[in-house]
Amino acid sequence: MQLLIAFGWGFQEICTLSSIECLKSNHMQEVLKFLSELKVNNNKEWFDQNRSRYEESRKKILFLTELVIHEINSFDPEIGSQNPKDCVFRIFRDVRFSNDKTPYKTNMGSFIAKGGRKSIGSGYYLHIEPGGSFVGGGAYCPPADSLKALRTEIFDHPDEFKQLIYSNSFQKTYPEMYDDKLKTAPKGFPKDFPEIELLKYKSYAFTSRIADSDVVSDAFVGKVVTAFRELSPVNRFLNTAIDKWL
Repeated sequence: MQLLIAFGWGFQEICTLSSIECLKSNHMQEVLKFLSELKVNNNKEWFDQNRSRYEESRKKILFLTELVIHEINSFDPEIGSQNPKDCVFRIFRDVRFSNDKTPYKTNMGSFIAKGGRKSIGSGYYLHIEPGGSFVGGGAYCPPADSLKALRTEIFDHPDEFKQLIYSNSFQKTYPEMYDDKLKTAPKGFPKDFPEIELLKYKSYAFTSRIADSDVVSDAFVGKVVTAFRELSPVNRFLNTAIDKWL
């Protein structure tokens, strides 16, 4: 798929008819409608009867992800040329260890990072869900060695990290960090460190809610890209930590 201009839904030229069809904003409305109906019909029989709608919705999320990847590279070239299929999450739930046996997720999402959705690095997350869509990113529930690397970098450069996450523009888009925290100082770090609260986080992840009306608007991609651009310096800081300490 060749992208000629990638700024929001208002593309001037796309190389194939299928691409043009994907760009129509009412098609995101169809994605939301499918997910809404799936939520109240979360069973294999209904899903099989509506599999073609799922496939069409997935194509739209794949194309949306491709557009966003293209735009992210303008301010975070470390992302590189990602295959959208490596970024978009499966809709099938792993129910082996869950009391909730419903087989399908009622959202669609993609994690854009160097290495795709399985990356241990910091990246950009796009979540589409009726009444619960959001953009965000950072490092969500990183493995122990990555988390220690992130904490070490913040310990060494607390002022730099604070300037990034507490700036007016960042706070306006991402007012809170994901707040799952330890009750005490993490092992290996002094309890009297002035910014010890920053080291207690188990994730360094940020989210920004998006209304359904924005998801189906012509300005949707532009809003997503603007939010991701704001997040990029934080991702750069976090990824530097992982590259340095691992």
